[in-house]
Amino acid sequence: MSSTNCRFYENKYPEVDEVVMVNVQEIAEMGAYVKLLEYDNIEGMVLLSELSRRRIRSIQKLIRVGKNEVAVVLRVDKEKGYIDLSKRRVSAEDIVKCDERYNKSKAVHSILRHCAEKFNIPLEKLYETIGWPLSRKYGHAYDAFKFSITDPTIFEGIESPSEGVLEELKLYISRRLTPQAINIRADVEVSCFGYEGIDAIKSALKAAESVSTEQMQVKAKLVAAPLYFLSVQSLDKNQGVRLLETAIEKIVESIEPNGGVCKVNMAPKAVTATEDAELERLLESKEADNKDDSDEEDDE
Repeated sequence: MSSTNCRFYENKYPEVDEVVMVNVQEIAEMGAYVKLLEYDNIEGMVLLSELSRRRIRSIQKLIRVGKNEVAVVLRVDKEKGYIDLSKRRVSAEDIVKCDERYNKSKAVHSILRHCAEKFNIPLEKLYETIGWPLSRKYGHAYDAFKFSITDPTIFEGIESPSEGVLEELKLYISRRLTPQAINIRADVEVSCFGYEGIDAIKSALKAAESVSTEQMQVKAKLVAAPLYFLSVQSLDKNQGVRLLETAIEKIVESIEPNGGVCKVNMAPKAVTATEDAELERLLESKEADNKDDSDEEDDE
């Protein structure tokens, strides 16, 4: 047994009609040689006739060395180790499902490999005692790992191959799989030139913040009048986006009866750390400008 290499699943070979993730190793006259990433890199072949439904003019445009591809298993000769695959028989739905399963399996593999290396245990031993039993019970070990963050009883009945392994596993799962809050932001221009314009804008922004829930707090902040941004942190991106959309609707409902307008410059979306940093720099710059203006007025 290798301490770091092992197939992801209990079966040593894939079944016929199973959709698998492969990596292209070499392109030959007969087709493409690939390795099956989920089955300990065993070799397979995608025949030329199984590359595309359309007429092949350039094989290089269809498949490239080093690229991961989704393929369906046509034949498996377990004695000789031959596996024939098809790329042309894979549907768009197959690709989505395979990608999702492969990413889950990679995460499980990484977590188990960490424990195997730390405790000097063969990786396959951890799959036999932990990974595959959980897969049989929960459909996929990844789902069991996620459940275990809030329900430690998931590991009841699991035999630890060595002292301290399960404790380290739980700790590493918590570190790797605990969901991280996503920053959702929207940029809006809110203006009102009515008699009570400033108060109307304040009320509109408070109405936006009033849609906050216990888990998601909506914040409205000034960038430079009339530009404001709305933000919320959410574990679910779609829920966060919907909440900010509701917040914008509240601004419109509040400001329009007072003769004001709300213009959306950036619709609610998940923002990257870079975009957050840019906004932070802009706010700091505006704050510095305001301070300089205030100092000049004091001097006068």
